[in-house]
Amino acid sequence: MSESTPPASSAEDRTVLLRGGEVHSPADPFATAMVVERGHVAWVGSEGAADAFATGVDEVVDLEGALVTPAFVDAHVHTTATGFALTGLDLSAAGSLAEAAELIRGHAAARPEDRILIGHGWDAARWPERRPLTRAELDELTGGRPLYLTRIDVHSAVVTTALLDLVPGVRGLDGFHDGRQPLTGDAHHAVRAAAFGAVSDRQRTEAQRAARNRAAALGIGTLHECGGPRISSEDDFTGLLDLARDEAGPRVVGYWADLDVERARALGALGAAGDLFADGSLGSHTACLHEPYADHADAGHTGAAHLDAATIALHVVACTEAGLQAGFHAIGDAAVTAVVEGVRAAAEKLGLGRVRAARHRVEHVEMLTPETIAAFAELGLTASVQPAFDAFWGGEEGMYADRLGAERARTLNPYAALLRAGVPLAFGSDSPVTPLDPWGTVRAAAFHRTPEHRISARAAFTAHTRGGWRAVGRDDAGTLVPGAPADYAVWRTEELVVQAPDDRVARWSTDPRSGTPGLPDLSPGAELPVCLRTVVHGQTVFVRPNE
Repeated sequence: MSESTPPASSAEDRTVLLRGGEVHSPADPFATAMVVERGHVAWVGSEGAADAFATGVDEVVDLEGALVTPAFVDAHVHTTATGFALTGLDLSAAGSLAEAAELIRGHAAARPEDRILIGHGWDAARWPERRPLTRAELDELTGGRPLYLTRIDVHSAVVTTALLDLVPGVRGLDGFHDGRQPLTGDAHHAVRAAAFGAVSDRQRTEAQRAARNRAAALGIGTLHECGGPRISSEDDFTGLLDLARDEAGPRVVGYWADLDVERARALGALGAAGDLFADGSLGSHTACLHEPYADHADAGHTGAAHLDAATIALHVVACTEAGLQAGFHAIGDAAVTAVVEGVRAAAEKLGLGRVRAARHRVEHVEMLTPETIAAFAELGLTASVQPAFDAFWGGEEGMYADRLGAERARTLNPYAALLRAGVPLAFGSDSPVTPLDPWGTVRAAAFHRTPEHRISARAAFTAHTRGGWRAVGRDDAGTLVPGAPADYAVWRTEELVVQAPDDRVARWSTDPRSGTPGLPDLSPGAELPVCLRTVVHGQTVFVRPNE
């Protein structure tokens, strides 16, 4: 990809012509060129028509056959934690307890200046030992320093004694299991608050920059930050919003998971939403279920409910009246039922139209029934979901089947049923729970481990681009059409195709007469596109080296 030398003018004031590639646009399914002016798409069209613009622009970019698409939106991210996973202690690749121990020891030795060590990603279910590291083992590996190390789902953690000593009374909190690891519930939330409170400003900013840089390198133009008092800290949240305003990179939309609606507004959040916990996670046995877990030592264990329908209703009413989005973390079927009942009660009080117009959202919503799917459609709820969860933990022998049994596990993450019902989808990663990986996310939805839940690559791509914008109340963005914000990414990829769960649809859509723009081949095993450039509001925020 080559370009002419641009003049010394600001990105928002410059006019740029991109030509000689493939432009993914509903305005023209066969577009090969695009003009960007003042941070917005001004025109898309054919190579021949592009000649008329060539002499009147500030810059001409020869795409050399590359693909231009809207930039991705990751609708659920924990930015600072993602940065710590990128720059620090990441145990997601550890295949055994011994491998995890060596990674911890090496990280502690490499970061002598850090007053606290932060890590993520262990999953004892994948280790031969089938157990996490003990506190005594961690104390030895870190030389007695504070360490906070989250399980891959971020709903439990192992810690050192030195970190516990920073949290008076933690041993009496729910989730502190008589000295055994891991911590869950209130004990986990207390040590997490202490851990992030002990992080230096330098550590935090370094992590936030690393996460935004990684997102930009993957063609992500917008991140929905899901913060909250039980997740990070107010300083972390406001510091990230300030950084995103002051430095080039993906834009950040902030959600603060707090029942205190005015506090969320004061912090600059778009909603008192995101990870406002109605329950926990399946991996940690804390998602709230109607029927017991299949593999828990307590045969009657159904997880933990953190919010009831009455509290949910009050919150939805308060947010709607304040002009903010409400939203909840809900994974188990009982938690999803509570959310539906609460939102319906709010609609009965305020009127259905008013609640629908607010575009409240629910994160994860893995365990749905036909009745709750219909309720989502009725109430106008956005399903903010993570297809990589199925890729990581679905299937007949995955973690879902362990926790729930194969029959219940097959019902999880029913994306096709949600789309058929008209429920808006917004895709994200929940990074660092699963990595930032937008094309991998689209692939995971198109090739869901349960075939009846699969959706077309086109629908999945839309959910990861326009869907994220719609989830924040914007219907004028996420596509490359005149007037839309110039958020786009340029990709090196192979031949474009149209993929759908039904071969008959795929065959028709590939026919030029269908007017359906193609996407890269996302079949399992196919090489995913490589990002060459990412642009946010007309400003280049990433260029691949040596391109």
